[in-house]
Amino acid sequence: MEESILILGIETSCDETAASVVENGMLIRSNVVASQIKSHKRFGGVVPEIASRHHVEQITLVCEAALEEAHVTWEEIDGIAVTEGPGLVGALLVGISAAKTLAFAHSLPLIPVNHMAGHIYANRFIKEFTFPLVSLVVSGGHTEIIHMPEHGRFELIGETRDDAAGEAFDKVARVLGLPYPGGPEIDRLAREKEEPSPLNFPRAWLEEGSYDFSFSGLKSAVINAVHNAEQKGEHLDQADVAASFQESVIEVLVTKTMGAVQQYQAKQLLVAGGVAANGGLRHAITKAAEEAGIELVIPPIQLCTDNAAMIAAAGTIDYLQGKRANMGLNAQPGLELVNI
Repeated sequence: MEESILILGIETSCDETAASVVENGMLIRSNVVASQIKSHKRFGGVVPEIASRHHVEQITLVCEAALEEAHVTWEEIDGIAVTEGPGLVGALLVGISAAKTLAFAHSLPLIPVNHMAGHIYANRFIKEFTFPLVSLVVSGGHTEIIHMPEHGRFELIGETRDDAAGEAFDKVARVLGLPYPGGPEIDRLAREKEEPSPLNFPRAWLEEGSYDFSFSGLKSAVINAVHNAEQKGEHLDQADVAASFQESVIEVLVTKTMGAVQQYQAKQLLVAGGVAANGGLRHAITKAAEEAGIELVIPPIQLCTDNAAMIAAAGTIDYLQGKRANMGLNAQPGLELVNI
């Protein structure tokens, strides 16, 4: 029987301080997350300086809690995987500094992980990957379609040219006066809407055959509609706006993703990132995948948002492929997920 590989994952790219122990890249032994939502809620978004401060306060505690919850000692850990980027530079540096310190103190390999690869590998806790596959990655700052011919290889098929889907959700929510984070609030309002919305916001398809996205125009159309109504003394129903906006985003995401699945003859479709928690998107892409006869994998809600188990999962593949960092590892806030 082969020995198990235990990787400690550390994630501090934005406003979640997290640590996790994962066995063989597919079994979560522990997954500790210290959320900062309450601290940022009053500002209507993440304040980088506050996020970094919270990470400093929490990082040691979550790492200790992760080992304790997993019932493992440092002698049993095979490597430390940490988010290198993308993310907030100050926040990333806290996790990287902690990971380097722990790796040095315990003579363990240091494994740098791309945050977006982590989101994709959260799906491996649900089902083993079948290649070639296509992954739709939708988070606060990223909207991408990725083709994977094998483990650890990523080909960017399409990406957002302006606002990511998650950014558009948050900006529209702010205009509607909804609390932060805005995405879940818009999803809630949209699902409460029983009748079709009388509003019809635009879809940005871009050039024929393009898998890129653009949500800036849609965001502006929603904001203008709300402001124009206010100037006329009219009232737009929040649920109508939310439902029509979300429908526009989802239609473009699903249509382009299914086109990529067909073109690349994918055997599996993955959905990843914080916006993968959106109920409307989950329903629409599940229906589209069933009609196309493609196997769909979406993580449970708690694994869609930022966590360290996904970093450890991706880090396990990097560990097996010999990817290592030295003590010069630095934060890469604009790190891209492209290597072929």
